[in-house]
Amino acid sequence: MAHPLSIQLYTLREQLEADRDGTLARLAGIGYTSVEPYDPTADPAGFRKTADELGITVTSTHAISLLHQDPDEVFDAAAALGTDRLIIPGGIPEEDFTGLDGVERAANLLNSLSDKAASRGMRIGYHNHWWEIEPRLDGRTALEVLAAFLAPEVFLEVDTYWAHVGGADVPALLRTLGERVTALHIKDGPGVKGEPNTAVGRGRIDVPAILAAAPGAVRIVELDTCAGDVFEAVADSHTYLTGSEGAR
Repeated sequence: MAHPLSIQLYTLREQLEADRDGTLARLAGIGYTSVEPYDPTADPAGFRKTADELGITVTSTHAISLLHQDPDEVFDAAAALGTDRLIIPGGIPEEDFTGLDGVERAANLLNSLSDKAASRGMRIGYHNHWWEIEPRLDGRTALEVLAAFLAPEVFLEVDTYWAHVGGADVPALLRTLGERVTALHIKDGPGVKGEPNTAVGRGRIDVPAILAAAPGAVRIVELDTCAGDVFEAVADSHTYLTGSEGAR
């Protein structure tokens, strides 16, 4: 893999709320040396101190807070975490992705945030769910249309599971989006809405084909929900993705 395997910490949101430092230590013990926080403004200095002690780096951070907080405060928090990559993971109305005007409006918002981020030496990305994939606009997914409106500096973090749920041929989508995609959320499961995720490699998603379609993108494990023990699932995901099958 081109980058260390990372994990989106939303996967362990309940565990982090109960014991942040202990949860990070367990992740380090599993072998995760990179993480992606979901709230950069939650004690960034304390988080960074613990992460440094454990040898954990921050690949990027989700930052929905950019949509309702002073951007400079969020950029300061990201800098304290040690990352210059902030990702909008939601907060744009789903209905905006059902028509061309709405998609262009979403792109204008992301481009505006990108301009502000650039003044701080940072970059903005966007993370999809199923609702940017399911609508087809002139034969393309709304995510593809969005990409065409985005400034070159704005990157995509493709959630490969949600892309599958939305009906995409995910490897083909990744090849179409090309270098715009700099990160992947890797998750597995039955591939339908409302069902819990499984450890990567235990579900119906063709993970090797997805990874092969975007070989240079950062791989980030995420489980939105988990039917079993979540630490076991993230450990099994790490084993799979750092083994011969997942490293394809």
